[in-house]
Amino acid sequence: MTPAEAKVFLADNNVKYVLAQFVDIHGTARAKSVPVDHFDDIITQGAGFAGFAIWGMGIEPHGPDYMAVGDLDTLSLVPWQPGYARIVCDGHVHDEPWAIDARVTLKNQLKHLEEKGLTFYTGLEPEFSLLKKGPDGQIQPYDNSDTQAKPCYDYKGLSRSRAFLEKLTDSIKAVGIDAYQIDHEDANGQFEINYAFEDCLSSCDNYIFFKMAACEIANEMGLICSFMPKPFATSPGNGMHMHMSLGDGQRNLFQDKNDPQGMDLSKLAYQFMAGVLRHAPALAAICAPTVNSYKRLVVGRSLTGATWAPAYIGYGDNNRSSLIRIPGGRLELRLPDGSCNPYLATAAVIAAGLDGIEKNLDPGKPHNMNLYDLSPADLKNEGIEILPQNLHEALKALEEDAVLCAALGPVAAEFLKLKHMEWVEYMRHVSDWEIKNYLEFF
Repeated sequence: MTPAEAKVFLADNNVKYVLAQFVDIHGTARAKSVPVDHFDDIITQGAGFAGFAIWGMGIEPHGPDYMAVGDLDTLSLVPWQPGYARIVCDGHVHDEPWAIDARVTLKNQLKHLEEKGLTFYTGLEPEFSLLKKGPDGQIQPYDNSDTQAKPCYDYKGLSRSRAFLEKLTDSIKAVGIDAYQIDHEDANGQFEINYAFEDCLSSCDNYIFFKMAACEIANEMGLICSFMPKPFATSPGNGMHMHMSLGDGQRNLFQDKNDPQGMDLSKLAYQFMAGVLRHAPALAAICAPTVNSYKRLVVGRSLTGATWAPAYIGYGDNNRSSLIRIPGGRLELRLPDGSCNPYLATAAVIAAGLDGIEKNLDPGKPHNMNLYDLSPADLKNEGIEILPQNLHEALKALEEDAVLCAALGPVAAEFLKLKHMEWVEYMRHVSDWEIKNYLEFF
């Protein structure tokens, strides 16, 4: 879209304000509302922000302004907010792209693919919890009748939340995000809306828009839409599975119908997957970046009685108990959750996959069994490692992964600094569980 076309689009749709939107290091949407007659400012010098006021931009109080420069290809309406449009921005400092900006970090990784004539495609699957506050102030599922022990695909749960789900689906479809399936997931109050895959940069932009829409539409209805990985100890958590493939503009380079292992994967796909598996411990820090994330990625018996979340570093043909599932001609990474920054997670996955391709890595044999049933001895015999079991372990793995740290650039150090602070704060917190179990025990 040209600047002239953008202005016609804004005028034709009676837009009064444009949201100059970017994300902080946590992947949280940040924005300024700019009157439409100052739209040129966003696409030239950018909308200005005090850099120190934004999480993880590496700018000190005496530092320069962070300028959010709009990408014209992302201009769209905000259907749930009439009179508003949204444009996705890249961070600039001193008129140059800012290396600690997450979207800029991903675009830097994409340059390595472009040099090889490759495009990375992703389909992101957002799971979320639709909640409300009960009379006692406690968080609970929105629908009081959504109480089944195993509610996955429950018609009643789906139907009784349709007002929210329909408004959310209509909103994203109105801006060209092709939603094609809606379902009730495996936890009470948990849902997923699937939409079509795109080039990975567009996928990330769409995912942020989806979260903006979901949270604001829920808020307007007096509800809470949460992407928290594990909001309830006794219910399955929220993942954000990442479907992945490489293409050359003509075909899916991950697909090979002559695959001797029968999974329709090419040698390139196996190499890419091998890189992701090798770097999985470090990827956990980026893809599952909160203390709460590791309440989802559990080894052994889950308090929910069942789990779909990965804990073991391996792959298998349509095996949902493995880190990587092969749905046929593509890879599904089951590690990410809704707390991740999609731009950073995608950048890290690309770096890991390219390392696998460049080093001609082999992912080993697939494991087409229920990995949750394997004993520690079985896992050792199969050569299956486990993912980090807390944020601290994952951060240590990232610190020691020279490939990912180099690929992410200065954002890696900023991320590690903030996340180590988060871990320390968590470890010093005295929880209700500790009070209950220790206060009068000793």
